[in-house]
Amino acid sequence: MAREIILDTETTGFDPKTGDRLVEIGCIEVVDYMPTGRSFHEYCDPLRDMPAEAEKVHGLSSAFLKGKPKFEEIADRFLEFVGDSPVIAHNAAFDRSFVNFELEKCGRAPIHESNWVDTLAMAKKRFPGMYNSLDALCKRFKISLDSRDKHGALIDAHLLAEVYLELQGGKERALELTQVIAVNAVSVARAGAYGARTRPLAPRSTEAEREIHAAFVKKNLKDKAVWIQFGVGVVAAEG
Repeated sequence: MAREIILDTETTGFDPKTGDRLVEIGCIEVVDYMPTGRSFHEYCDPLRDMPAEAEKVHGLSSAFLKGKPKFEEIADRFLEFVGDSPVIAHNAAFDRSFVNFELEKCGRAPIHESNWVDTLAMAKKRFPGMYNSLDALCKRFKISLDSRDKHGALIDAHLLAEVYLELQGGKERALELTQVIAVNAVSVARAGAYGARTRPLAPRSTEAEREIHAAFVKKNLKDKAVWIQFGVGVVAAEG
């Protein structure tokens, strides 16, 4: 099974190198492109003011974020959740720059560029020349945006999971994977079952026991035994 992490962030601006900071991070786990229900979500105190333009986008004020955990306080739990799984993000270079800046700032190793998958690049390849924002893709794939009126990391991660499934082949792909999983489960079950039984089975009675039984049948049942009527004989015995 393929485990991946869908990730989205909210920030104070566009560039961590100029003083902008990450203020929210949301991740959901998907296996074979389908959400498992496991997620990671935290707000972070950026230890700076929130520009009005950024607050209009995500609705996170300085007052709301004050006292929330600093990124260094959630870094280890975040890394444990991600593990070594690929990280899927829309315009991944943006999220990667902030996540890795925060990780390096608190002495943790960054997530290598090769481990990131950019759904924006995937969308541009599939829909060249078209507007490929997350909102535009949701509308194109008929994914409801009713769950949010502003951007939010966890909400957008859930939306991106649906977009990612569509970019990988959509509901038909999910059905195909489900069928493969079912077939594999049956194969595993069969592999653990008993094999074909050797026939005829080796006798469990001794020769002496068979002689005694044959004598009993001959003396007491004669030709009334049901199995004799179907042509099944017994071992001959003296007596």
